[in-house]
Parts: sequence; structure tokens; C-alpha cells
Amino acid sequence: MSARVAIRKCPSYDEALVAERVSEAVELLGGMERFVSPGERILIKPNLLSAKPPEAAVTTHPAVVKAVIELVRRAGAEPLVGDSPGIGSARKIAQRCGVMDACLETGTEFVEFKNLVRVDNPDGAVFKRLEIAGEVLDADGVINLPKLKTHAQMLLTMAVKNVFGCVPGARKPQWHLTAGIDTGRFADMLVDLYRFVAPRLNILDAVVSMEGNGPASGEPRHTGLVMASDDAPALDAVAASLLGVAPRRLALLEAARRRRAGETDLARIEVAGEDPETCRIGGFELPPLVGLNFAERLPPFLEKRLRKALTSRPHIDEGACTLCGVCVSVCPAGVMEKRDAIVIDYDGCIRCYCCQEACPSRAIDTREGWLKRLIPGM
Repeated sequence: MSARVAIRKCPSYDEALVAERVSEAVELLGGMERFVSPGERILIKPNLLSAKPPEAAVTTHPAVVKAVIELVRRAGAEPLVGDSPGIGSARKIAQRCGVMDACLETGTEFVEFKNLVRVDNPDGAVFKRLEIAGEVLDADGVINLPKLKTHAQMLLTMAVKNVFGCVPGARKPQWHLTAGIDTGRFADMLVDLYRFVAPRLNILDAVVSMEGNGPASGEPRHTGLVMASDDAPALDAVAASLLGVAPRRLALLEAARRRRAGETDLARIEVAGEDPETCRIGGFELPPLVGLNFAERLPPFLEKRLRKALTSRPHIDEGACTLCGVCVSVCPAGVMEKRDAIVIDYDGCIRCYCCQEACPSRAIDTREGWLKRLIPGM
């Protein structure tokens, strides 16, 4: 076996129970002392996507963050917590979702990623230079705390995708524009970032996950698990398989496999702690996902029409929309306009779904193309 993934069942967010199960998962990997050394400054990087309460399942639960803070400190290292959401203040989001309380209760510094540093990345497939938060570079190591959620562009967001938070929020739209409509290229960009940041440990909050129109507007789903690995692609592959999703369906894991950034072959991953058969989650609702680049080899006269008929796209619920304009301001392609309603130029839309992630009113969901709806299972 070339990678190990630890799984522990955790039926609730009771603080004592979460602390116990997180500790058990880490012990199955050799203990926190394997990943941090006394005196080191260790950045704990949760998912702080938007300012929602913990029960909304949008962000990493504060009980998980607190448990990891305490493990790091017991190992003799100094923990700090930080992230950079695509829009808004990380500090305000942390206050709303309870992560700031976890920091205050444990006397842990919270850092916002404000300093942009450009670094050489000679092994990158897309970026030979990366834009990273200086606060990430200043830490001696990173522990990655993703939340298990669906994702309108990447199907699922877990450990590898969560490292995107190490890019300062204001620069994230440029990454989407660089990738354009090509989901595979965006996946390669994320693998570039993951390999550079190289989290020492990844601990997945899958006690209550998000299904449906994730990563911000889906529905909470009790899944009752805490998972951990020092190999993020392996962790993601096992978590996806528990949902009934083959790792090869995920562009991000295909990029990781092709570039040997981690293990994605389930036959080569050792699962410790729980029998995976007892952890499977049936009927987990995934977002509709048909990317724009499926039609690249079609004749030009068919390509435009079939893209409109088949590809998924963001859809505005005018009854829920408050016309706040946040979606317009975050759109990397600049194809959204605020009139009497929000108007989207779908010919220019790159299907990054930044608008859906940023919408504070849950007024944007993902809709399949009309032809895709007529042909179930396509």
C-alpha cells in the first residue's frame, strides 16, 4: 500500500466526541508528533467559504478546528488559524461560523491572508509562478481542514480543492480566467498549488456534509465521519468512493493521478480505523455537471448549439434574489449585469460558479441544459 487513510465514525459535533475521534484518526497515522515538531508555527487551514452558521455545513465545523488546535499544541507546536475566502472578510466569516470562538477559547491567533507573494514554481503544469498568501509561507507547516461538500464546477470539494484558500481572495478570479472553460486545466492549476503548499496533514470534516447545489447553497447531509491522511488525493479518493463516486470521475483526482501528486488508486490505499463497507453513504445528491469543454471536437456549427442545450449553467432564482450585486462583482468573466434582474451572458460564461459560491441569499443554483434534462443518464 502506498497511502493510508484513517476513518472514524463521529455521529455528532459534541466537542468531547469530536476531539476523541479526531485524535483517534490522527493516531492511526502515527500521531500528531509525526507531523509537527515542538516550537513550530503550524497554520491550521479550515474551509471558511462564507458567513453562515455551522449548522449550514458551508464551513469546517468549529469543533473540528478546536480539536486540531489542541492536538497541535499538545505536540509542542504553536497553532494559528487562517483562510482567504473569495469574497468578504475571513475574520467576519470566522465569527459567524464559530471558528473565531474556537480560537478565542484556546488562545489561538487568527490570521487573515492579506499579503500576496509571488513565488517560483518550476514544476508547475500551468503556473511557473504562483501567487500565495505570505501568511502561508511564514508558517512552518500547514494542516488542511476541508469540509466534504458538492461543488458545481468540480463535482466535489475536499482536501486538494481546499488548498485554493491559500491564494488571496482577490486573486482567485484570475485563476478562473486563466483556466477558462477547461475544467481539466483548472484541476492542473489546483494540483500545482497543492504540490507547492504540501499540507503535512489533511483532516476531513464529514460529520455533516453538503449535498446538492454546493459548495454554498446545498443542503446539509449527516454523514457521520472524520477522515484523515497525509496524502490529500488518497483522502479525496476514499471519501468520493464512500459517496459512490469513482475517483476517475473527478477531474482534480485525474490531474493528481497523471502528475503523481498523490495516490488515487483505491487498491493501493490502506483504510484504517473503520470498515469502509460500514461507512458508505447512499443517495448522496450530486450537482448536475456537464462542462463546456465536452464539445471542443464538434464541428463549429454544432458546438455552440449543443453547448447551450447540454451544459450545466448557473441559474438565478428571481424570487430569492435581492439584487445585492455580489455575483456581478465576483464574476471573473464579467458576463453578469444588474438590471431589473440579474442577467447572464451564457455565451461568455466560463461555468466557474463563483457567483453561486458568493451569493448570500442562496438565489443561484445549477441547472442542466434542456437537452440533458430530456435524456436522463446522459
